[in-house]
Amino acid sequence: MSKITLAALSVLTLLMGSVCVRAQAPAAQQPASGSPPLATTCSETPGGDRLRFVCPLPEVEFDDQDQDEEGTTVAEAVRIILKLPEGTALRIAIDQRTRIAHVGEPIQGHVVNAVYAFDEPVIPVGTLVTGQVTKIRPVPKLERIEAYANGDFSPFHQYEVTFDRLFLPDGRVLAIETTVAPGAAEVVHLVSKPEPGNEPQSDTRGSGAAKQGVKETMQTGSDSAQEAAEPIRAPGKWHRVKQFFVSQSPYRRQYIETGTRFSASLQQGLDFGYETQSQEQLSQLGTVPLADTVLHARLLLEVSSATATRGTPVVAEVTEPVYSAKHELLLPCGSRLIGQVVEARPARLLHRNGELRVIFEHIEMPGGNLQEVQGTLEGIEVDRAAHLRLDEEGGAHATSSKTRYLATGVALALAGVAAHPDLARNGVDDVNDPVVRAGSGASGFGLVGTIIGLASKSNAVSIAFSAYGASASIYSNFLSRGREAVLPKDAPLEIGLGTRHPHARKSH
Repeated sequence: MSKITLAALSVLTLLMGSVCVRAQAPAAQQPASGSPPLATTCSETPGGDRLRFVCPLPEVEFDDQDQDEEGTTVAEAVRIILKLPEGTALRIAIDQRTRIAHVGEPIQGHVVNAVYAFDEPVIPVGTLVTGQVTKIRPVPKLERIEAYANGDFSPFHQYEVTFDRLFLPDGRVLAIETTVAPGAAEVVHLVSKPEPGNEPQSDTRGSGAAKQGVKETMQTGSDSAQEAAEPIRAPGKWHRVKQFFVSQSPYRRQYIETGTRFSASLQQGLDFGYETQSQEQLSQLGTVPLADTVLHARLLLEVSSATATRGTPVVAEVTEPVYSAKHELLLPCGSRLIGQVVEARPARLLHRNGELRVIFEHIEMPGGNLQEVQGTLEGIEVDRAAHLRLDEEGGAHATSSKTRYLATGVALALAGVAAHPDLARNGVDDVNDPVVRAGSGASGFGLVGTIIGLASKSNAVSIAFSAYGASASIYSNFLSRGREAVLPKDAPLEIGLGTRHPHARKSH
């Protein structure tokens, strides 16, 4: 890698303000034993889509040395501040169905991914979280007109929620301030499909349970199975059937469904005191994990095929501590992975979808040092509605549902039958067939169109509805711009170390 590239990465690191674990040698400068350590503060940086926070990682302090009766030093204890900085993301799943009707409507959920400070799980899985609906936006006029044209008289309202209370298992209740991203009603866990015979065999991954989870979700089926590997809290079939019929209704209530997942970023840091470890326990701190290690991380900024270009920086933060085979801590939570986009193709007309490929080239180690690594994307949690899949090399591709062919074919068939000027063989006019009229109306305007088509008994109405439905289906499924491939901010990632990507730039 050229000196210019390395310098640019160093500047990026400094701008992020990543002050890693520091050891302060003079014991006399530390707080007295038993005194709470001073919390560091976070500063903000300007910029709309740039990092909103610049926070140091947890500090490590030398505690007073213990001595035996002869005055000989026994061991040095290291005091570690357990603090979650501003911007830390909590993954929360809603426990109860909540109607979107009024501002102030209470919501309740639980934490689905443990949150660590250094190597300590300070917010365990299952922690109760409460909040409320804070804003319900009116539907813009253009969207409302478009919805009405398609027989939808209760279009979706954009809303905002916040979470303000954490109920920890030990009985403590913490007041929090959060910024919450839009929720995902159905989350899927996508993983890249390894080449035969090249599955990772090492037991040095960040978490044994997590490693097993990755193996269990490896895709071995068809391409359609790869698009949605493992549904997480997916609704049952009967619930999906009911939701389908409800969605066809012109009037319906809007809810936050049970299991909807939100990413809530802390607006202020949380202090959980400190822990003490010996220097021996931290002797391997900062060592690069072995190849075939999977790091669990979260993406700090969204990466989209619509705006990314080759060389666009990609930064992720380690969310689970990484240990050696001897259970020696190698990387604490908050260590950062720095990489770049190596391939980006935006969505285009004729329903051509976007593509993204990223690699990770450095780990920001404790002390602020950058270590070179070779990391690729092996897994990600995304909304099912994003229609994303990962290829064998970790590339992200937006996909289109294969049902678009069937839907467009049915729409064209209905339009052909409705426009047929002749009578059927038995003397029955196809246009006056209730099935044809209902199908033509549904093709154009859903349930409302079905009712109008059955009531009107008009050739002109059936032809107009079916023609509109066929035209809209052809445009939306084949002529319009495709979907963008988006890796959302705070998305949980699995990053595999040790695989050099063929599209990576060579070092100079």
